[in-house]
Amino acid sequence: MWTCPKCGRTFKKREQDHYCGKAPETVEGYIAMQPEGIRQYLKEVKDVLRAALPEAEERISWSMPTYWKGHNIIHFAGFKNHVGLYPGPEAVREFAERLKEYRTSKGTIQLPYSRPVPAELISDIARWCHETGNHP
Repeated sequence: MWTCPKCGRTFKKREQDHYCGKAPETVEGYIAMQPEGIRQYLKEVKDVLRAALPEAEERISWSMPTYWKGHNIIHFAGFKNHVGLYPGPEAVREFAERLKEYRTSKGTIQLPYSRPVPAELISDIARWCHETGNHP
C-alpha cells in the first residue's frame, strides 16, 4: 500500500496517478486544470469525440473525461507526455493493425503530444465502441 504524501489517499500501487483534492466536475473543467501546454491537444481529442458521439453525454468518470450513453463508451486523460485513450481491451484488439505505431496496453492507447491528434482513428474507435457496446 502507498499513501500519497500530498492528499493522504491510499492506493495499492506505489506512485499511482490520481488527483489530489477535488476532482473536476466537467470535461471543460478537467481540461482547464491541465498544464497549459497540453490543453489544446486535449481540446482536439474532446472535439473529435464530441463529433463522433453527438448523442453521448460528456461527464467525468474515474476523474477522467468520459462519453456516456447508458454506459461508459470511452474515456481520455492527460499525462505528462501523452493522452491516454481508454476504449477497453476489445477495441485495442479490434484496431490493433491501425495502432501499431502507438503504445498500447490492455484497454489503453497512448497518443503522444509530439504527434498530431489521429482524429480519424479516434473517431472510428469511439463509434465502434458505441455501436458494438464494447466499453471500458
